[in-house]
Order: sequence, then structure tokens, then C-alpha cells
Amino acid sequence: MTLIKSISGIRGTIGGATGDNLTPIDAVKFAASYGTWLKSYSGKNKLKVVIGRDARLSGEMIQNLVVSTLVGLGIEVVDLGLSTTPTVEIAVPLEKADGGIILTASHNPKQWNALKLLNEKGEFLDAKQGAIILELAEKEDFDFAEVDDLGSVTKNDAYIDVHIDEVLNLSLINADKIRKKRFKVVVDGVNSTGGIAIPKLLKELGVEVVELYCDPTGHFPHNPEPLKEHLGDICDLVIKEKADFGIVVDPDVDRLAFISNDGEMFGEEYTLVACADYVLGETKGNTVSNLSSSRALRDITEKHGGTYNAAAVGEVNVVIKMKETNAVIGGEGNGGIIYPASHYGRDSLVGTALFLMLMAEKGGTVAELRASYPSYFMSKKKIQLTPELDVDAILSAMAKKYENEDISTIDGVKIDFPENWVHLRKSNTEPIIRIYTEAKSQQAADTLADSIIGEIKAVAGI
Repeated sequence: MTLIKSISGIRGTIGGATGDNLTPIDAVKFAASYGTWLKSYSGKNKLKVVIGRDARLSGEMIQNLVVSTLVGLGIEVVDLGLSTTPTVEIAVPLEKADGGIILTASHNPKQWNALKLLNEKGEFLDAKQGAIILELAEKEDFDFAEVDDLGSVTKNDAYIDVHIDEVLNLSLINADKIRKKRFKVVVDGVNSTGGIAIPKLLKELGVEVVELYCDPTGHFPHNPEPLKEHLGDICDLVIKEKADFGIVVDPDVDRLAFISNDGEMFGEEYTLVACADYVLGETKGNTVSNLSSSRALRDITEKHGGTYNAAAVGEVNVVIKMKETNAVIGGEGNGGIIYPASHYGRDSLVGTALFLMLMAEKGGTVAELRASYPSYFMSKKKIQLTPELDVDAILSAMAKKYENEDISTIDGVKIDFPENWVHLRKSNTEPIIRIYTEAKSQQAADTLADSIIGEIKAVAGI
């Protein structure tokens, strides 16, 4: 059982001992820390916070605890009930709220849950703000409201519909053009809130929807991370139904993966590539992804005359870099689409609509579209080190060894070679170096990773 405290929130497994897992006491403590920080940060006497959750089994329990804690601090709560991460992000500014909390462990299995924390813009807190909240949680120095000053709860379950309307109103989305194509799409909602939101959006766009695991019971029918090894059912159903493609989302609907018409994975890395291809074809500009994302985005961006920039891993870092470079689209290679014309958060509803527009404009099949993009292959490995080894010193030595290459040290060590790249990152919790490589064949990616692992071992003397 596990409890992970980080600047982006608190995440853990349900049950077990306080402080070691996400127990009711831990949920209350971190909700109180967030509410206490928000009072100080906003400088207001009366605050409003938007709360929504995915469909996981512990969601209602955790939500009741968090909502009651905020009410106890004198905060007004807008309860969206079953929702998605991007829906809560959109709701915060629309409600003129001071912040938001999303109760979801994203792609983690059903025993996990988490509190993801937002600011008044509906964006994730930065590192400094997150650190203050962790410090408050350690001190447990909370000042709760007296009885006449308790907060209140307003329920509003219409925000998924509001979110869909926001997507349909985006200037690059032509609903009539999509409707004329009469697409047929299979949707795997992993029995969470994507099973509500994605089919609703598709039906508004005139798409024939075949629903698979779209009942939001929280009983995930497979590992909820949208990876190839977990998605055999939808791959088979796309072929059986003769669908144009399939859509897979994670439980909180901020990661988006497509299945091509031939039942093969389109590739999570290529979700962003395809959406960027459409946006850049309509709006000239720049793009951003994190250092561990595919080089294919850079290729597509330069093809359209834009400039690509890389950010440290983590959504908040990508958003910061997007704002710095005025990027028109960005995200992460795990299927996270960030489209600033909507909001600065990963959004599978926006990504779905952009992809449908691309298919409506280009014609042909999804498999043909995938074949038209630069083809890259990734390898993801790790090396376990002994606790006494200085991981930072090892990474510095690797950076020094390759100082004549195109190198970045903003997040570990990223080395860009002409034909491939390697990204080395250390774990924050254990003596591990993660090795990500990309090349033009799987064999080349694996060979590069193995070669770098050998070099790290030589540097470390193991």
C-alpha cells in the first residue's frame, strides 16, 4: 500500500494505516491544507472551489470527505459529481471560482485515488505552491470556521454538457463538416466518466457510436492505462464493427488513444502529432511537448513552418513553456492534448474533436493517416542502482561525456543525436535511472538503450 505526496497533489491506495495510504484522515488533512493555502493565496474572506471526480469505487467516499472539510473551512463548494479532469478545469473559471480539486488517480488501478489541485485559472499548481501545501499538511495548523461561517454546497451536474458546448464552439471545429462524414467509432470508456463524456460529444457531432465499457461503475474491465497490451477488446471490436476508428481514454479523460480502422494502435505518441497536424494547418504557430515525447511532433511542426520546443516532464512544465513560446498546441506523448484556444489542460474531448476534423478534411482511413507520419519507435528501460551511489553525479558525468551533442539538462539529461535520442531521468523516490530512447526502428531504439545502460554502469563502477 502506498501514499505519494508531491507538488501536484496527493495520491495513494485506499485502506490501511494513516500516513502510509490514502485514508479518510489523509484525505481530510490534505483537503484542509489546500483550503488553508487557498485562503492565504487569494486574500479573500469568501472562497469558492469546484470539485469533480471520476467513477472509481472510492470516489464518492473521498469526495464526501473533501467537500465536508472545505465546508468546515468556510468555503463554498460547487460539486460537479461524476466529471472529467478537463471538465473541472473548464468549470473553475466559468464559475469564477478560486480553485478546484479533481478526485482521480488518472490511469492507476481501482485501489488508487488522488487529489489533483487547481488554481483560479483551472490550471495545476506550480512547484512552489504545491510545496507550501505539503508543508501545511505536515504542520496540521488549520483554522476551521465557526458555525455561522460554515461553507455551503451547490450541486451542478450539467458541466459535461457545458464542456461539450465549449468544444463545439471552438473556431477550428466545424460540426457540420464532421456530421457529413457519418463516422462510426468504437469508444472504450474503461467504465469511468469517459463513458459519459466521449459518446455524448460524438453523438453531437453526428458520429455513430459503439460503446464498450462505458457504464461508469468504477469497475475497470482492464488495466486503465491506455496501452496496447490492455486494449485487445476494442482492437477486435473496431474490426468486427467495421468502424472508422476506436477511441480509448483513461478514467479521468485527460489521456487519449486511437485505434486505427485495421485494429492496430494509432500510437499514443501520435495522438498529439495528428491533432497538431490539423491545428498547424489552420493556425500557424509553435508547439511544445515534454522531453520524453516523440520527435515526430518536431517534424510535423517544422513541416508547417513552426518552431518546436521541449519542456521538462510534467503537465505544468509543458503549460509554462507553451505560454512562454505562444504555442498554439502542445501536450505530452502519453496522449495528452493541450489546446490553449480552449484551456491550458490535457483534454480528450478537445483532442477527439480536432482528430475528427483532421479526418474530415483529409479523407482516407486512419491507418493511411498514421502511415503518412514520420515513423519512430521508443524503448523505455530503467537501471536499478545501489542507494549509496550519487545519481546526480552519474547524470552529470553522462552530460559531460556527450557535451558536444545537442543536449538538455532541464530535466535529467536529454541527448539528441542526428538519427535518435536518449533521455535519462532519475526517480525521486528510489535509486533508479529511467532510460527513454527513440529511433527509426525498434531494434535501434533498444540497442541505443542497452548501450547507454552499459555506459552508465561503467561510469558508476558497477
